[in-house]
Parts: sequence; structure tokens; C-alpha cells
Amino acid sequence: MVSAEPTILSGLAATLGCSEPALKLLLSLVVGYPIAFFHRKTMYGKNANLQHFFFMLCGVAIGVYNYKFGVGHSIAAVVTTYVLLKVFGGTTAGVVICFLFNMGYLVIGYFYTGTETYDIKWSMPHCVLTLRLIGLAFDVYDGHRSPEALSKDQKITAINRVPSLLEIAGYTYFPASYMVGPQFPMTRYLGMINGTLKPKDQEKPACMVPGLLRGLGGFVYLGIYQIGNIYYKDDYLLTEAFAILPFWKRALQMGVWGKIMMYKYISCWMITEGVCISSGLTYNGEDENGKVRWNGCANVRLRVYEGAVKFGHLIDSFNTNTNNWVLQYIYKRLKFMNNRYISQGTTLLFLALWHGLHSGYYMCFMLEFIIMKVEKEVELIFAARKDWTEAISKPGVWHVLWVVRKIYLIVFMGYCMVPFVLLKSHKWSVAFSAVYWMGHVFFLPWFFFGHLVVKALRPPRVKESKKE
Repeated sequence: MVSAEPTILSGLAATLGCSEPALKLLLSLVVGYPIAFFHRKTMYGKNANLQHFFFMLCGVAIGVYNYKFGVGHSIAAVVTTYVLLKVFGGTTAGVVICFLFNMGYLVIGYFYTGTETYDIKWSMPHCVLTLRLIGLAFDVYDGHRSPEALSKDQKITAINRVPSLLEIAGYTYFPASYMVGPQFPMTRYLGMINGTLKPKDQEKPACMVPGLLRGLGGFVYLGIYQIGNIYYKDDYLLTEAFAILPFWKRALQMGVWGKIMMYKYISCWMITEGVCISSGLTYNGEDENGKVRWNGCANVRLRVYEGAVKFGHLIDSFNTNTNNWVLQYIYKRLKFMNNRYISQGTTLLFLALWHGLHSGYYMCFMLEFIIMKVEKEVELIFAARKDWTEAISKPGVWHVLWVVRKIYLIVFMGYCMVPFVLLKSHKWSVAFSAVYWMGHVFFLPWFFFGHLVVKALRPPRVKESKKE
């Protein structure tokens, strides 16, 4: 079999130390900036159908560039969802059928395209498309319910009609978010198209500079990742060089490795968010000082992420749009179960399945569920013990404790990233064994018996009035 001739793109990818599909993905994110600039100069506020067609055409072109005929899967999903919505409208049956069809299509795609590593194939943007189309079905359903039955968020996203096929296609293939997200409701997209999603005193939203600055920040993080990846490659934890280190160094190196891996995702989120800002999609009102906020599609809160000292901070700081989507369309819709932990477990199981069929995803989200439960129970103890709270709030103690918590977070965040990155059990089990499964040993006992510790350490409750 004759190997393919090297191309300029493959040569550049080899120079940068990445795969050709990864470089094509990056180029597909960056091309969103000139697309947003062209749309702003020539189409903004003009005929809505023309804008939908333009975005659809650009998104499909990006899909063909990356996956060739694989883009046909997304077209099939869009057309089928439109037909289902037209047939079933805003009914419970419509939501259920759209959910099962889109999730089923995605899972089957994972089954046929999955390999030993993370794959940049048509199934990658299809997972973004899946949430978008399921969310659309929910929004149309909410639009046909009584307004009194809707929550505040549902009133914002509800649609009282079935959008046209062209509208759905423009929304789905919107080039700023087609490849890697972020998620946003169709009402936000239509607001941008109609010219209503902008400051009232601006004919066109002054968003190009904020968008470019956000994208520049993404490239800074991409540079940090590229430098870190020289020393900490994806399979570093499986190497002999890692295995021969002392235990404490292995634990710290695992944490640093996980931090480097996260920068890859953060850089992509920031670059694509910059495109969304540049298009005017992210307008989110003004703050208390009258300053315009362009964070309507923010997928990472850098200050919270970099200053985090517990897993709760991490959950609140990255992939926030996906988390908000899952909160609104999955978790809150499970309140009929009347059990917070069952709802959380079901939601995390959905997230794992949405990511793929690799065992690493399920291990990663199981660890997240366990650690978050442990942290909440520990916080309950400190919240009830004012003497402890006062003791740790003293300046010297607080600074030492902050460093300890930071090290704790970095180490165990890296631990949780192991199965998410290595994916297969015969890989992540080796990495876990190298650190003696320390995360499982540390957290699992508390997960099962922590409630007894909470009862023992919390002081007796003082009766309070209903008003208090």
C-alpha cells in the first residue's frame, strides 16, 4: 500500500507537533473571525433568510473541509429533527422522539467511529449538534405550554412555533460554534439575526475588539499547552520516566499533566468564544456600572478557574455553557424523582454517554460525582462549626491552608483527568496503579461513611423559628 504524499498542511502539523485533523480543526475555528467580520460588514440587520443561508453554507463548507462526506450525518439529523418537530410539534412525544433519535444517532456514530484514542471525526461536531437539536425540541415544547408553568429560564428560551428548516440549518451550522460549541438557545441566535441582541444605543454591536481580545487569550493558552505538551504528552503517565519517579513526584506530575491537558480545551473554548463575541451573539446586557457584557456564551471563567481551590470552583468555571444546558434541559427536568443524588447521577451518566462509549468518560464523571458529594459534606461540617471557621480564617493559617487546598485540587484534578484523556481501561488503570489508586482510596471511604462523620462533628442543631 502506497502512503499518501505529504502536503503543506501535514508538514505544518508535524512541525507543530500535532495531528493533521487537529490542525484542520484549529483552522476551522480561526476562519470564524473573517466570516463574522464579513457578515457584520455586509449582512448584519439585513434579510434574515439570507443570513441563515450564509451561516448554513459556511458551516457545511467547514464540515466538508474536515470530514468530507461525513457532514451528511449532520444534514440527516437536521432534516429529520425538522420533520419530527413538524409532525409532533410542541408535544411530549416530540421531545421524547427527538431526544431518542438524536442521542441514538450519536451513540451509533461513536460505536462505528471510535478507536483507542480521542477521534476528530464527524462524530465530534455531531455531539454539539445533538445537544442543540434536543434543546430545540424542548424549547418548542415549552413554547406550547402555559407561561405560568415555565421557569424564568424556560420563558427566555421557549419558542411558540416550529422554526423553518432554513432557520434550524443556520442555527445548527453557525460557524462560530458548529465544531466545538458553545451551546446557546435558538432565541439568542434569532435575536442576533433580527438585530435585537445588541445595546440600544448601537446600530451595530461594538463587539469586534472584545472578540479579538478573547481569541488572543485563547492563543496564549494554546501556546502554553503546546510548550507543556513537549514535556507532558497525552501518554506521559504510561512512560517508564513517570513510573520510576518517587510517589510524591508522581502525584504532583499527574496534577501538572492534567493542568496542561485542560489548557487544550480552554484554548479552543476561548478562540471559538471570540468568534461568537465578534458576531454579536454574546451580548448579555450591562453590568451595574453600565458596561456592556459580552459573556452570553462564555464557556470558561478564567479567574475562577485559575483561582480555584476546590472542585466546586472547577465545575463553575469551565465548559459552563454545556453545564448550563445540562442543568436546564436534563437535571431540572428530573425533579420528579424527588432525590437530588439520583438526579445528579442520572445527569452525569447522560454527560458521560454524550461524550462517548469509552470507559474513561464514565470513570471520570463517577469520580466527579463522588468528590463533589465529599466536598459538600466537609463544607457542611465547617459551616456548622464557627470555632473551626474562625481558626482557619486567621491570616497565617488561611494562607497555608490556601496553598494546601491548591495542591490538593491540582493533584486530584489531574487524577480525574486521567481516564478522560486516556479513555481505555487498560491505559487509565496503569496510570492509577502508578499512584496506588490514591483518589479512590482517599474519597471512596468518605463517600460511604462520611455522613456518619458529619453527624459526629456537627454540633446539635438549635431550634429556630420558621421566620428565621
